Amino acid sequence: MRSVRTLLINVVVAFQFLTIVPPPLRRPVTPRELGNSVTFFPLVGLTIGLLLFALRQLLAPVFPPSVAAAVLLAVWIACSGALHFDGLLDTADGLLGGHTPKDRLRILRDTRVGSFAVAAGCALLLLKFAALQAVGTATALIVAPILGRWWTSVAVALFPYARAEGTGRQLNENAGWPQALGATAIALAPLGLLSPTLGIAAVGASVIAASFSAWLLIRFSLARIPGLTGDIYGALCEIGETAAIVALAANWPV
Repeated sequence: MRSVRTLLINVVVAFQFLTIVPPPLRRPVTPRELGNSVTFFPLVGLTIGLLLFALRQLLAPVFPPSVAAAVLLAVWIACSGALHFDGLLDTADGLLGGHTPKDRLRILRDTRVGSFAVAAGCALLLLKFAALQAVGTATALIVAPILGRWWTSVAVALFPYARAEGTGRQLNENAGWPQALGATAIALAPLGLLSPTLGIAAVGASVIAASFSAWLLIRFSLARIPGLTGDIYGALCEIGETAAIVALAANWPV
């Protein structure tokens, strides 16, 4: 009974941390709970994907594809309170600016938005908007949020953190291979179920696209600063989602 309660708390913490769901826990979250919640990040992605799927089904018969895509994109960003999108903007400014790792970490903390952030944010929104119009089936919308958060889980669990303190540090110190493997299992289960509908080629391409994009960002980050940060975790989610939905927008045989 106690293990079930602990499991439920870890799931709740994942939703509380990654979405705008009102915090159900009326006490501070412990570092161990934060670390264990990493396992369930893809479950949060699955829930967001199901919401987008249902919304697409409601919008498609009423609105043209461009309007439906705009509403879906707005809801997609709102689900996390723009948390991941903000991380993308800060990551673009921080990693592409500055002359030293210390400078880049300072810029990553800066709440002001620079030219790199504007360019990266606009490019990502345009790609997502275009892909949302082009995806042939609504079930594709379930895949992208899962893959984005799966790579966030992997990054938190397996790569070093750049700062000495903060929520990201607590996540990183309390997550490892068990959380990464658990997140992978949770991500693969719905992807396997969706493969007959979307096609194995489409799902495989989305996994490869999300993984390659996330890996490039991780390698670039580690070359620019001594580890990852909370903003980079958010950027990984956005980059993985975008790469996945763009791959799914291709004309794949079912």
